[in-house]
Amino acid sequence: MLDDISTPGRLAEPDEGIGAEELGLAARNHGLPLEALRYDLTPPGLHYLLIHYDIPVLDPATWRLRVGGLVGTPVELDLAALQAMPARTVRVTLECAGNGRARLHPRPVSQPWLVEAIGTADWTGVPLRDVLAVAGVDPAAIEAVFTGADHGIERGVEQDYQRSLSVADALDPDTLLAYEMNGAPLPPQHGYPLRLVVPGWYGMAQVKWLTGIDLVAQPFTGFQQAVAYRLRQDPAEPGDPVDRIAPRALLVPPGFPDFMSRTRVVRPGPVPLMGRAWSGRSPVVRVDVSTDAGRTWVPAALEPEHGHRWAWRRFTHEWHATGGRHVLTARAVTADGGAQPVGQVWNRGGFANNATHDIPVVCVPDPAAG
Repeated sequence: MLDDISTPGRLAEPDEGIGAEELGLAARNHGLPLEALRYDLTPPGLHYLLIHYDIPVLDPATWRLRVGGLVGTPVELDLAALQAMPARTVRVTLECAGNGRARLHPRPVSQPWLVEAIGTADWTGVPLRDVLAVAGVDPAAIEAVFTGADHGIERGVEQDYQRSLSVADALDPDTLLAYEMNGAPLPPQHGYPLRLVVPGWYGMAQVKWLTGIDLVAQPFTGFQQAVAYRLRQDPAEPGDPVDRIAPRALLVPPGFPDFMSRTRVVRPGPVPLMGRAWSGRSPVVRVDVSTDAGRTWVPAALEPEHGHRWAWRRFTHEWHATGGRHVLTARAVTADGGAQPVGQVWNRGGFANNATHDIPVVCVPDPAAG
């Protein structure tokens, strides 16, 4: 009977609009308003949010993190024990793997993200490798499997949310078991009391409401690893796994908006533009800006990383606006020579679509100027 439950996994028909189920997902989950790109650190209430099932209510007095499988000594740690260990803070830009999905043609039916499924926070916690050192990793282990307390059904499969990392990725010093976001305890929707933070990876790797870690000798084949989050052109393909964040640059929409269309209105003359760029793959080394729908590009001024390898970087550009309609866009260029594509990057799940984002702008005189 579970197979009869409506779930994501299909493409919308050519004339099919976003339906009630997708609107329901959009009401539960939310993106970052693009004007909030102005914040170096995203306030928790503005940070993008994707919740696969329900937000678990976990009592910190009874909650425990279990570490088992191929370890020397299985352990259980409460929150106080984790907070007593040496802490580390890492600034990380997170992005949902499905960011941009609703812009694709044909459209994969799921959470209908445009481009706002992003956010940057300072995550504080214990390096995962320190906790694994307490348990002792068996040399036969090749992956660590992470289990969250959120439980539900996808495509007929009842499951806890689970993902794995290679042991090498788990032992990276920046991979955290985080209990704070921007200096405060995790909000319930962001994984309280403990979540995994894997810098550079899309959001599906950041298991929230963490309850268990198991070291295993075989590749993990759970739903979220082997079925969901695969790059497929055809449903019969095994597909390639979704992993690190593709480069992206987004502009803060300038001026002020029309309520429905979000078309921006600016005045003639100098218009300061700014935005953010990031990549979980090769570092961003340049951002180009276009004010004519991608026909011509000019380099923007890109700020240094300031020691935050895994966080977005600010860029700025001054545009001299003239009357009429314009289309603004930006693209990130990485150290390995890669650049954001102007056209869509299509796959059946709508994952890792980092196509450039256009912002329609109309430049009109100020009526107050007479």
